[in-house]
Amino acid sequence: MIVLGLDTAQAACSAALLKDGRLLAARHQPMQAGHAEALAPMVVDLLAEAGLAPAALNRIGVTIGPGTFTGLRIGLAFARALGGALECPVVGVTTLAALAAGAARRRPGAGAYLAAINARRQEIYVQLFAGDLAPLSEPALLPVESLEPVAAALTPAARLVAAGTGAALALAALSCEGEIDADGTLPAAEDVAHLAAALADPANAPARPLYLRAPDAKLLAPRRRRPDPRTRSRS
Repeated sequence: MIVLGLDTAQAACSAALLKDGRLLAARHQPMQAGHAEALAPMVVDLLAEAGLAPAALNRIGVTIGPGTFTGLRIGLAFARALGGALECPVVGVTTLAALAAGAARRRPGAGAYLAAINARRQEIYVQLFAGDLAPLSEPALLPVESLEPVAAALTPAARLVAAGTGAALALAALSCEGEIDADGTLPAAEDVAHLAAALADPANAPARPLYLRAPDAKLLAPRRRRPDPRTRSRS
């Protein structure tokens, strides 16, 4: 199976190609903006490096959040368009699951993996996974001072590895010892592809955005129309 993994959810644009679980090619470019312009050429370069045509793809995995609203929409729109054109299944992978999978790949053998993204405003996107990456808690947006759902799922004696931009913040808030996967600050498309490939049925992970926070932008109140002076009745 040939799988394309994509991530544009945070401060990077990345893509990776796997064939039967083996990494063929990968790209990772840190960026705060410009994902829309970078993603398609990146995928074209990957396919060229691997000597593959787009029609060779059997599955596409893409991050669905949590992440930036604009970044998520870019990745999802591209993945859906490409998948539709190729009649190729598109699988949604959370950024938290991708972070945990990356930590497990680089630091195997831990009893638990904590994926944490700094959401600012003293909040963290967080999820705890077992050593085999089975979820131990739900993906959530929690105040830094209130990580009880995660703390309740922790096993004190288990070796804990934390990944993501909020890893240090989460460990400090939980007051527990743990290793930080310094190379796992952002999701890697390689891990997105691995998780997408591992699904027995792609329909079980639809590519729909996972929004844990309401958008900052608010709809403007409708402007009141001023009366046309020409329509006023004369006294």
